[in-house]
Amino acid sequence: MYKIFDNLYDYLPNILGYLVLGLGLCIYFAYYLLVVVKRPMLICSDGPLKTFLLNEIPALSMKFWPTIWCLDSRVQTFIASVLRSTTLSDINYRREILTLKDGGEVALDWLDENCSSLSPCILILPGLIGNSQDDYVKLFVLAANKAGMRVVVFNNRGLGGIEVKTPLLYNACKVDDLSEVVQYVRKVLPEHVKLGATGISLGGLVLGNYLARRNEEARRNITAAKIVSVPWQVNKAIDSMEQPFLNSLMGMVLTQQMQSTIRKTGIYKQEHGLDETRIQASKTMREFDVHFTIKHFGYPTVEDYYKDASLPDKLHHISVPLLCLNAADDPLQPMEGIPIEATTDCTHVAIIVTSRGGHIGFLEGMWPSLKNEYMSRIFTKYFKKTLYDERGEFQSIKEDLHKEYLQKQAVQCQ
Repeated sequence: MYKIFDNLYDYLPNILGYLVLGLGLCIYFAYYLLVVVKRPMLICSDGPLKTFLLNEIPALSMKFWPTIWCLDSRVQTFIASVLRSTTLSDINYRREILTLKDGGEVALDWLDENCSSLSPCILILPGLIGNSQDDYVKLFVLAANKAGMRVVVFNNRGLGGIEVKTPLLYNACKVDDLSEVVQYVRKVLPEHVKLGATGISLGGLVLGNYLARRNEEARRNITAAKIVSVPWQVNKAIDSMEQPFLNSLMGMVLTQQMQSTIRKTGIYKQEHGLDETRIQASKTMREFDVHFTIKHFGYPTVEDYYKDASLPDKLHHISVPLLCLNAADDPLQPMEGIPIEATTDCTHVAIIVTSRGGHIGFLEGMWPSLKNEYMSRIFTKYFKKTLYDERGEFQSIKEDLHKEYLQKQAVQCQ
């Protein structure tokens, strides 16, 4: 009898350990099911666009199940990039060099294999230092190609192996280059082929600014647009990147990548007014923008640049249907920066907000599958419905939206 009690006593610490582990797992799963797993929020004014999205995109009526073992936004961001970069091979694009009006050059990388003469086209704008071979870009390119759509990726000046021919690079609100690219792509495509556009992160800022600043031009050329993980209010995005510890680490990495990119372009040899020492010594994106961006593009202060780049006060100018995807925990765009009121007050913009997802992450399931990722699934569904539009249903919605847009513009002008 004493031996039995002795054995129980010996195993007691293990039993308590298993109980604590089991209780911890139960609490974690309860937290996951009750707090994390939610239907995405759809921010959009009541009307034809909202009705269309709810009817045509099934993901909006289903709960988003973030990958349970990487709920943290920074982990989502990092793991998503690692999985994609180790799984997706380089794409064999057809490259075209476009010479711009000022003599600068950009690269347009086309993928139109397995496409018919009727296939629509999607123009993709990568992020801050992105190019056509970045993992998240390839994810969208392959998804579009699989759905039978041709794709062209816009590589900014100095990126994707392009030599800088003029002392001018790119920023979040410089839309002249994109305007030339859109008009060129529209010109070379058959007249009956519809054109869509997608911007990711900083590419979303550039696309959003183009849609707002060149709204009539955009409406003539682009049927539908989508942006992913855009930093809506740049000042808040920069503030978020400076929060300790992991956010500031991400900000520091982005700063170092920008410094490396600028150095490789040879811009210091072409623009002698830049202080290379201070630029290369920058520890944050704010410092980099102070020493490089505002001087290179002629802004009085960094706050002026951030205000000019931000989108919330421009949404009412957009006249192309624009679907946006953000995560509430994006480390580069906090939830409080998402323009809920401005979006519900305009006619052409809708934002999908998931509870988790990080920055260009949106991993779901116990083990994420790159074959049918959440953000590429919404991307494909949206553009298949808007660009093929064989029955003209979306065209009718666009006409209704434009009437409402003109009515709001007329009221604002009174």
